[in-house]
Amino acid sequence: MSEPTERKYTKEHEWIDVEGDIATVGITAYAADKLGDVVFVDLPTVGSTVAEGRVVGEIESTKSVGELFAPVNGTVLEINDAVVATPELVNSDPFGDGWLIKVTFTELPALLTYAEYSALVGE
Repeated sequence: MSEPTERKYTKEHEWIDVEGDIATVGITAYAADKLGDVVFVDLPTVGSTVAEGRVVGEIESTKSVGELFAPVNGTVLEINDAVVATPELVNSDPFGDGWLIKVTFTELPALLTYAEYSALVGE
């Protein structure tokens, strides 16, 4: 699977798709591959406040437990209940049905472009 080039990325291997003041957040295919088979996803509560760079959830795989970091300051608008019920969506479709949370924000921090993220992970 190729990384969508129109999205923004973090050094923590998350992608951000921005529409207006809403950021949809997920983990990259690179991160999903490194985690291995995802078996459990713990996401923040809708309505909770998140802070850029702070842990907001966990993604557990057969290999390890990874942390989900908030890429923006804001409020959780929606979580992907399908991923909670079927965690393997993170592996099978990380840029589509495997999205994790939607956050409303007022200011977008500096994020990586696709080219910068690709260079970071050596692809």
